[in-house]
Amino acid sequence: MAQGVRGTRDFYPEDMRLRNWLFRRFHDASLSHGFEEYDAPIIEHEDLYTRKQGEEITQQLYNFEDKGGRRVSLRPEMTPSLARMVMARSGALPLPIKWYSIPQCWRYERTQRGRGREHYQWNVDIWGMDGIEADAELLSVMVHLFTSVGLTSEDVVIKISSRKVLEEVLGSLGIEGDTFAKTCVIVDKMDKLPADSVAAQLSDLGLDSESISTIQSVLGITELSRLDGSLSSKGSAIPELEELFSLIESYGISDWVQFDASVVRGLAYYTGPVFEAHDRSGNLRAICGGGRYDKLIGTLGGKDLPATGFGFGDMVIMELLAEKGLLPDISSRVEDVVFCMDESLRGASMAVASKLREGGRSVDLVLESKKMKWIFKHAERTGAERLVMIMPEEWASGKVRIKNLETGEESDVEFDSL
Repeated sequence: MAQGVRGTRDFYPEDMRLRNWLFRRFHDASLSHGFEEYDAPIIEHEDLYTRKQGEEITQQLYNFEDKGGRRVSLRPEMTPSLARMVMARSGALPLPIKWYSIPQCWRYERTQRGRGREHYQWNVDIWGMDGIEADAELLSVMVHLFTSVGLTSEDVVIKISSRKVLEEVLGSLGIEGDTFAKTCVIVDKMDKLPADSVAAQLSDLGLDSESISTIQSVLGITELSRLDGSLSSKGSAIPELEELFSLIESYGISDWVQFDASVVRGLAYYTGPVFEAHDRSGNLRAICGGGRYDKLIGTLGGKDLPATGFGFGDMVIMELLAEKGLLPDISSRVEDVVFCMDESLRGASMAVASKLREGGRSVDLVLESKKMKWIFKHAERTGAERLVMIMPEEWASGKVRIKNLETGEESDVEFDSL
């Protein structure tokens, strides 16, 4: 069977070069903002994800019973694992916690452009800060990444709202508890589904037409100044968002962001500002998304700790970069190709390769007899700088012949001088 499992990907060497290029930029953006890397197991107890009933994600788990009779699941996202880790060292970790990771995540869902059943996701989180400054810092990290791969504010927009907007609207309509969580999942699809389809799903939850109209009207607002008349003057959503946009201006990244009340995020644990990055053309799924989740640890049985973070998948960003012609041409490169001209010199070629590697050079050692025509084609294919030839007469005098493949110049070099 030559085909892999549906929804998964093979990464050939040329794919790995691009993946590593992107991951290096994930690392650089994180480290430039003072974040530290962490990791967690790919498999967790199933109830880490199912404690919040009614979420769409619980229906997409790769879950099973292990040989010890325990219900476990491949991680669909990283945040619950991070919360578990923080809770395990409650009170011992210095605050604030600024951590990042690039885990592989698994969800059994319909495959489509920009979404498979596995993906890598760059996660960046700040724990222990309840000020809106932490949310602004995360947006700065995000913009740093976009600029590092050649994107501009004309290519990408970060849409920002607050879960408190939705809470105030639904609260005024008497919608709470399990119905609130299910409503979040539905309204999260407002930019993906026709309005009548969203209305039909809300109606199936038991909402009347007036409530549905109110929800769609408020969540259709795209200017923060227009939100005043729709929310209670006593609520904290508007002042908090105004402060966030002021901090964004201080970072010099206002061109990248806009208010959009329809951004609610589908997961139930969000509690404050939420945001998603999209390509401005609207051709692709959300590039990344996140927000504040101050009460997640409480749902796991611990003491609440303020937190905010985002998840940034590897698939949509690569689609966008390909569309914009921004993917780099990264060829395979070694510095030296070493080969012997006679089978009796096989051991000598290994000694030469080892010597060069000890000196810090990358070396591809030809391990079997090949014709010169093949050697030159191989050196060209690997982008080698030099051919290092072990020849009988030269080796007898303790030398190797080196050919510079750019200039064509050849010289004999003492083995001890390599």
